[in-house]
Amino acid sequence: MNEEGVTRLMEYIIITGVLLLLMVVMMITVNATLMEGPANKLRHHAFVDIGNGISTRIVDLYVIAPGGPGGGSSDGNITTKFDIPDDVAGRGYFVSADLEGADQVILVQSGNSRSKIAIAGIGATMRVIGNTTGTGWNMIQYDSEGF
Repeated sequence: MNEEGVTRLMEYIIITGVLLLLMVVMMITVNATLMEGPANKLRHHAFVDIGNGISTRIVDLYVIAPGGPGGGSSDGNITTKFDIPDDVAGRGYFVSADLEGADQVILVQSGNSRSKIAIAGIGATMRVIGNTTGTGWNMIQYDSEGF
C-alpha cells in the first residue's frame, strides 16, 4: 500500500472539512451582520417616518375640526383617507394610537422593531384612538358626537 497517496488523501479531506466548517460559520455570521442589521435600521427609520406622517395628518385634522382651534361650529365630522407603505423591508407592520401617561403617541411596530412618535400637543384636548396596518387605504375620522 502506498502511504504517500493515503497521506495526501487524508490531507485533502481534513483541509476540505475545515474549510467547509469555516464557510458554514461565515454564512451564519454574514447573514446576521450584513443583512439583518441594516434591514432593522432601515425598518426603524421607516417606522419613524410613517409615525411622523400619521401624527401630522392627525394634527392637521385637529386644526380644521369643528370646535377645534380653527374655530367655527362645534358640530360636524371629517373623514380623511391616506395611504402608507404596504410593507417595510419586506415585512408588514402595525400602527396604533394610544395614550402613554398624559401623552398621545403613535406606535409603529413589527416584530422587535418599534417606534413611538408623540402627537404634538393635542393629547390634553382630544383623545386619539385606533389602529391600522400598512395594507390598503387608511382613514382618520373626527366626529363631534364621539364614537
